[in-house]
Amino acid sequence: MEQMSAVLSPAPRRPIRELPDELVSQIAAGEVVERPASVVRELVDNALDAGATQVTVRLLAGGVRLISVEDDGGGIDREQLPLALKRHATSKIGSLADLESVATMGFRGEALAAIASVSELHLLSRTAGQASAFLLDATSGELRPAARSTGTTVEVKELFFSTPARRKFLKTDATELAHCLEAVRRHALARPDVGFTVWHEGKLCEQWRPGSRDQRLADVLGEEFLADSVVIDHTAGPLRVTGRAGIPDAARSRADWQFAYVNGRYVRDKVITHAARSAYEDLLHGQRQPVYALQLEIDPTRVDVNVHPTKIEVRFRDSREVHQAVRRAVESALSAPRAAAVPLGAGGAAGGGARVAAAGDRVRA
Repeated sequence: MEQMSAVLSPAPRRPIRELPDELVSQIAAGEVVERPASVVRELVDNALDAGATQVTVRLLAGGVRLISVEDDGGGIDREQLPLALKRHATSKIGSLADLESVATMGFRGEALAAIASVSELHLLSRTAGQASAFLLDATSGELRPAARSTGTTVEVKELFFSTPARRKFLKTDATELAHCLEAVRRHALARPDVGFTVWHEGKLCEQWRPGSRDQRLADVLGEEFLADSVVIDHTAGPLRVTGRAGIPDAARSRADWQFAYVNGRYVRDKVITHAARSAYEDLLHGQRQPVYALQLEIDPTRVDVNVHPTKIEVRFRDSREVHQAVRRAVESALSAPRAAAVPLGAGGAAGGGARVAAAGDRVRA
């Protein structure tokens, strides 16, 4: 009891004081950087915003010892390299109006600073107008010429070396690698026009070449996903829903093949998830989970992407509008093949037509 009372006793009162910058950055890193996959996601976001057509990710020890993300985008000017590592420094927004209509993957301006506070970070970049690339050491601030073609390479070594308590919460290398691969996979599904390559311990893990959207779906999720899914292309006022939804027979025991994107950004959103699941309510029973890859295009001013530190959640101005659009998009796609598959009965075309309509009504209910 004495030990318990000691734990419950109030802490001595301390004066309010301003936290040092390093601690502030490490607190921010705790919100942005959960594990190596968080770093991969943020760095790939930046690569895509820079106009990359090829992104290469290299990992050691599941990303704990090394994360290197290389792109062939526009690069960063020599004078702006030190600024890129400052907190809340970004080229993507400059006013509240910009924040209310974000059209880029990254925008908070804190990812690089947060990552640098819990790792050894090197930033190597070259723009088309520079004679050479420049390498910035985030720890020492040293900036020196280096060799590379146009684009940027961000190298993150020894993640959480300065916060060993955080490092203890990481899983095995294999588990962390799986999370990193999933982060790149989500980007690859959204951007079939960009090539992605992932290396681990010097071995090629995944390679997705640029191509059509269906080809990328087949490359990432398998040819069977294409064979067992239907095309979605539905417009409802200012919203457009495209992608593919799996037929009921393709349902899985886990919800691990449910990919939803809002303006190209992967999200976990309860409105979209519930809308898609409700389209299958008469087709799936028990705990079976549908598979789908949905792209929602919406006016950026009608969705708030600045509601979660990792940008994985969004808030819609009109959730009901989004729910109805997604549900009807999936229902319409599923009803077409079901209606076509209903055979003509003994009563001829009329009897068959009645059953086609009934099938469609059951899906749309």
